[in-house]
Amino acid sequence: MPTSATAKGHASHFPSIEARYGKPISHWMGLLGAAAPLTHMRYVGWRKTVHGLGPGHANALVAATLAKRK
Repeated sequence: MPTSATAKGHASHFPSIEARYGKPISHWMGLLGAAAPLTHMRYVGWRKTVHGLGPGHANALVAATLAKRK
């Protein structure tokens, strides 16, 4: 996933997610990829409660990951 300043959409959150939580985007997407199938909002809730991500960051990661699955 691109993490440059010119990234668009959900990917525009990636640099701040990496900086704030100290893990690369590949780590977060890997966790989502290995998780049981859930709805978008269940994934977001899981990111927020289990991993402590803010709602915007959780949503950006979930949306980008689910878009890759299509």
